[in-house]
Amino acid sequence: MNRKDFLALSSLGFLGVSCGMSITNLSTKNLGIQLYTVRNAISKNLEQTLEKLAVLGFKNLEIYGYNGTFFGKTKSEFQNILKNTGLQVISSHHRTGVTDKENGTLLQNWEKTLEDLNFIGSKYAVCSYLPEAERTIENYLKLPGILDSAGRVSKQNGIQLAYHNHDFEFLKMDEEYNYYDFILKNTSADLVKMELDLYWISKAGLDPLIYFEKHPGRFPLWHVKDMKSDTKEFTEIGYGIIDFKRIFEAKEKAGLKHWFVEQDSSDKDIFESIPMSTKYIESNSYFFNKK
Repeated sequence: MNRKDFLALSSLGFLGVSCGMSITNLSTKNLGIQLYTVRNAISKNLEQTLEKLAVLGFKNLEIYGYNGTFFGKTKSEFQNILKNTGLQVISSHHRTGVTDKENGTLLQNWEKTLEDLNFIGSKYAVCSYLPEAERTIENYLKLPGILDSAGRVSKQNGIQLAYHNHDFEFLKMDEEYNYYDFILKNTSADLVKMELDLYWISKAGLDPLIYFEKHPGRFPLWHVKDMKSDTKEFTEIGYGIIDFKRIFEAKEKAGLKHWFVEQDSSDKDIFESIPMSTKYIESNSYFFNKK
């Protein structure tokens, strides 16, 4: 479907009806979605999935899985899909390459990766996840050097590197530091920013605002997702126990530039789940949008 036809159908509501979704008109500034949320749909049909997200009101994306192609598409093919759906890539997730030695990781063909990210317009590249094999004291000691090196090359190519947390980084490294504090202390605040996952830091029992005070301006990217009170599992934004109002009130101290809805899993169809989150965001835009 070309962009003209897509936008025409969207404006008439046909795409929303065919997808079983209601069309929203998100007013929140810089709202995006991490495509890992809809990975199962992407594996079946990339362009249709992005069309559904556009119908739901999203403009910005964070992508994952680059390995020399974007979801099996060349950079030109992927750029055409973005153009057709009116979406833009803000950020892209990548692993270190210490154990999974593949293209698209920080240690494998990084300059070519940055070249392709620049082509599609991405502003950030994020170290997304440490496989369990990399969570050794020896690897953590090497990690700041890997991040700084990749961050320096990224800066030279006009892209900002960041690091995305889970809960395991908040385990104690020694009596003085947890692993997350060690990464923050031993990486350049200019070369390596942080993408703070609000679910995982909350699950670890730590307060994001303490980190904003200690490291102001270091957190330009956030993952926004909620946590069930009983099981601590993922849930739709506004249906759990995370106090987003309190966190968003500190966004200037944090240095927030972009934030992404993400839901790693759901007990519902994901295209039923996402509108629940966006409806809550819209109804509480006074603090999500607060300047």
